[in-house]
Amino acid sequence: MIETRLTRAFALDHPVISAPMARAAGGKLAAAVTRAGGLGLIGGAYCDAEWIEAQFGEAGNEAVGCGLITWALADRPGVLEQVLARKPRAIFLSFGNPAQFAGQIAEAGVPLICQVQTLRDARQAADLGAAVIVAQGAEAGGHGESRATMTLVPEAADMLARAHPGTLLVAAGGIADGRGLAAALMLGADGVLMGSRLWASDEALVSTAMQAAAVRAGGDDTIRSTVMDVARRLNWPGRYTCRVLKNAFTDRWHGRVDALLAAAETVAPAWVAGWEAGDPVASNTFVGEAAGLIDAVRPAGEIVQGIVAEAEVLLGGGWRRV
Repeated sequence: MIETRLTRAFALDHPVISAPMARAAGGKLAAAVTRAGGLGLIGGAYCDAEWIEAQFGEAGNEAVGCGLITWALADRPGVLEQVLARKPRAIFLSFGNPAQFAGQIAEAGVPLICQVQTLRDARQAADLGAAVIVAQGAEAGGHGESRATMTLVPEAADMLARAHPGTLLVAAGGIADGRGLAAALMLGADGVLMGSRLWASDEALVSTAMQAAAVRAGGDDTIRSTVMDVARRLNWPGRYTCRVLKNAFTDRWHGRVDALLAAAETVAPAWVAGWEAGDPVASNTFVGEAAGLIDAVRPAGEIVQGIVAEAEVLLGGGWRRV
C-alpha cells in the first residue's frame, strides 16, 4: 500500500489522479480510474455544458470530479453551477486566476484542486484555500509553461510546508510509470496527476491513429508551440504554450504565427477537419514527453494498478507519509 495525505483525504486506494484532459478524459475514463482506486476527473475544459452533462452520465454512479479551464469558465460562469449540482468529488481549475470561483466552490463543500505552473501561482491558490495544488512541469502534454517537474515540485513542497502545511501537493508532467510515482513522492508530493499515460488508454476519447502515433513516438518527438491554438482560433493567454507531437504542420508554422494568421482562412479549416477526424498527420497529437514511456494502449485500470505496483516495489514494499 502507498498511503499518503491524498489517499486519506479523498479515501483513495492509490495516490493517483487522472488529468482532466480536454475532450479526451470523458466519463468512462474518469470512472475507470476511480474504480481502480484513484480519483478520476472529467475534462470539462472549454466549458461545453452539453458535453460535460453527457460525460457525467457516462460516469454512472462513480465518484468523479471535473476539470475546467479557468479563463474559459470566466466566459461561461453558469457551467460551474451546473457541475456543482452534480456533486463532483472535486473541482479542478487550471490556466487562469481561480479567485472568482474559489468561494462558490467552498460554499458547495467541494474540494478545490488548482493546477499551477509557477511557485507564485501555487502560493496564490493555497492562499485562496485550495485543498490540493498540482505542480505541473513543462514535460506535460497539452498546455503549460516552462518549469520542470523535478524542480517545481520540491520547491512547491517546501513553500507549502512553511506557509500552508495543510495543503496537499500533487506532481504532474512526465509521470507515466512507477518510477515517476515513486520519484514524485520522494520530491515531497502526496500523489501524482497522470495525463499522457491515461490518454493512451482504452477508455480515453482519442482516435486509434493518434494513440498509435504516440506509441511510436519518443519524448524528443514533441514540441511546445502555440500554432495549434491559432489554427483552432482559441484565444489562449500568451503565457501558455502547448506540447504536441511534431509533424509537418508544426515544422511549417512553428515560430511563424504571423504567417499562419495570414493563411488562416485556408490552413485553419484543414487543421480542424483533421482534428475532428483524429488524424495525427493533418492535425496534431496532444501528448507529452511521456510518449517515450508508453509502449501500448491498455485499459485505464490496468495502467493505474501496474504503475502503483511498480512504485511499491521501488519504495521497498509500500509508503506512508503522514
